[in-house]
Amino acid sequence: MVADLSQLVKAYDVRGVVPDQWDESLAELFGAAFVQVTEADAIVVGHDMRPTSPALSGAFARGAAARGADVTLIGLCSTDQLYYASGALDLPGAMFTASHNPAQYNGIKMCRGGAAPVGQDTGLREIRTLVEQWSEGAPQPPAPATPGTITERDTLTDYAAHLLGLVDLKAIRPLKVVVDAGNGMGGHTVPTVFAGLPLDLVPLYFELDGTFPNHEANPLDPKNIVDLQARVVAEGADLGLAFDGDADRCFVVDERGEGVSPSAITALVAARELARNGGEGIVIHNLITSWSVPEVVRENGGTAVRTRVGHSFIKTEMAKHGAIFGGEHSAHYYFRDFWNADTGMLAALHVLAALGGRTTPLSELVAQYDRYAGSGEINSTVTDQSASVAEVKAAYATRDDATFDELDGLTVTTPDWWFNLRASNTEPLLRLNVEARDRRTMETVRDEVLALIRH
Repeated sequence: MVADLSQLVKAYDVRGVVPDQWDESLAELFGAAFVQVTEADAIVVGHDMRPTSPALSGAFARGAAARGADVTLIGLCSTDQLYYASGALDLPGAMFTASHNPAQYNGIKMCRGGAAPVGQDTGLREIRTLVEQWSEGAPQPPAPATPGTITERDTLTDYAAHLLGLVDLKAIRPLKVVVDAGNGMGGHTVPTVFAGLPLDLVPLYFELDGTFPNHEANPLDPKNIVDLQARVVAEGADLGLAFDGDADRCFVVDERGEGVSPSAITALVAARELARNGGEGIVIHNLITSWSVPEVVRENGGTAVRTRVGHSFIKTEMAKHGAIFGGEHSAHYYFRDFWNADTGMLAALHVLAALGGRTTPLSELVAQYDRYAGSGEINSTVTDQSASVAEVKAAYATRDDATFDELDGLTVTTPDWWFNLRASNTEPLLRLNVEARDRRTMETVRDEVLALIRH
């Protein structure tokens, strides 16, 4: 097919509707282009539980093998399991998933050896160009005399062993944990990773089903964790965990059924990783995580580095600074000892270890990391993003106590509150995050800014 790749190739990955926007013939071209750009002689390929994933990943493998690369198929896996395989085998990798998107979507997340990201500036633009040319009939370079091989390998037990080697769970008390896999890949990885731990596991929606019959596999949307919250309370569980569709993000619910902010989890894990590294190290956080995160990092002997939102920025900063850990407000958690890649499962193991090492409930444990009142992300549809941001900036420019920065959108900070206003890259939206020392102040600032945006 001749595809509109401007709609298909995003900033960090490939994502679109199958078969309307892309199909197996295009997946095969992506496999060939991936090998051409990375100059790989061997790659690893995995896929999620979507109905179209096996055929698309198989076509990608054929395209890669035709260009001379040996392909290791690891089959059903989470995205962080693919990153594990890329890191442990030191091979470029491709993961077939559309994360939490609806069932008709599929996509490819690609990385170089050691799970190094492939984005627009690190190879994805070149891959897109080749696929466009070839789909329009331009000839591929001559095929090598010997095509690559395609073999299968299971990495699930090795992935679990690697994660369990990074967190000491031997002495934790027994815990009752409800896990909502959302019919996604958590249903595949959790039973193996949690096997042998002193956990009473209550599984919710562990059946692999890429049509998502129960709810969207996006735990950041409050409506998608309602079942988990109710079940935690009904079971008298110690905590709940919710994974997204490809199980690289993890959201935590406390024993009362209340969601725990990803900023609090970032701070908790940062404190533990700093302790594991002798009380020193650099921690990366994006600019809309809570004030609590850099505070906790400093209190535990570390250095906090603030960066833009988005996994390619976090991973770049992780590598640049030799950081031990990174966290985002979106429940992505990055670890030096996991090739700087994100793994919600490792963050979940840290939460289990922290909770299992004491007798207090999770709500008390995380209270020390959740110090301020946050609005969460609020989206507003606007016709002119830059004009709206300029109007907000002008409204606050007269304040003597305010500082401004434009690292990523507009951030306005005073001693008692801050807000960030960012334009969406893909939709006519402005995203607002507000945090303050108390809830009333947060609500006042939130409502002031929204009135300026939505008038």
